[in-house]
Parts: sequence; structure tokens; C-alpha cells
Amino acid sequence: MSKVAVVYWSGTGNTEAMANAVLKGAKDAGAQAEIFTADSFGADQTDSFDGIALGCPAMGAEELEDGEFLPMYESIKGKLSGKKVVLFGSYGWGDGEWMRNWDEEVKALGANVAADFVIANEAPDDEATAACEKLGAALA
Repeated sequence: MSKVAVVYWSGTGNTEAMANAVLKGAKDAGAQAEIFTADSFGADQTDSFDGIALGCPAMGAEELEDGEFLPMYESIKGKLSGKKVVLFGSYGWGDGEWMRNWDEEVKALGANVAADFVIANEAPDDEATAACEKLGAALA
């Protein structure tokens, strides 16, 4: 049984809803899955998981949230090489540039990206929720 961490930051609840769908998908596929907010996860926990789902909405000029999520992400970047990873997040403007940039960075770090990222404009609709469940299953 694989062990999966779903780690996210959410300001409005949209990315949190996506995180819960990823968690459900991982559990439904047989993984032992846990959910964490960005401020409760760090580099010392990374090695305990076979796969990590990272979720963060677009902030500012299509950037990762820099108060809690970015410091956590910076702390685990060195441990992502060879790790199964998926990405998700919501946005309210722009075209998803923050996610494309993040996806490229994670791949450049050597992560084993298990599925294409999922983004949702504002609250995730049924299609985005189903896609998030598939992300979780891909990590399982």
C-alpha cells in the first residue's frame, strides 16, 4: 500500500475542496493518504511518503502563495527528485501561467510527475473535482 501526502494552502476554500478530492481519490485507490495544510508539513516528513500532491492557488501576478506555501515548498524541493508528485490549484484571473511554471520547475527538480496538473477557475466544478480524484488515484 502506498503512502500519500496531500499538502495544500487555500485562502478561499477552493483549493481546499480540490485537496479533499485528491485525498478521496488516493484513498479510493487503496493508498494510505493524509492531508496537511502547508504550515503543518515540512522536509522532515517528505521521506515518509511515496507520493505527494501539492496544491496552491495563484496569487498576485500568478505566483505561489508566499506566506505559508512557498516556504514549505522551498523546504521540500531538494527531496522531490524521484518522488511521485502531482500538482493542483485554483485561480481567479490569468490563464494558469503559475501552474505551468510550477509544473516545469517540479519536473526540472527530477520529480516523477504522475499525472497532468489540475487547475480550476474559482470553485472546482464537477469536472475539476473528478480530475482531482484521478490525481489522487495516480499517486496511489
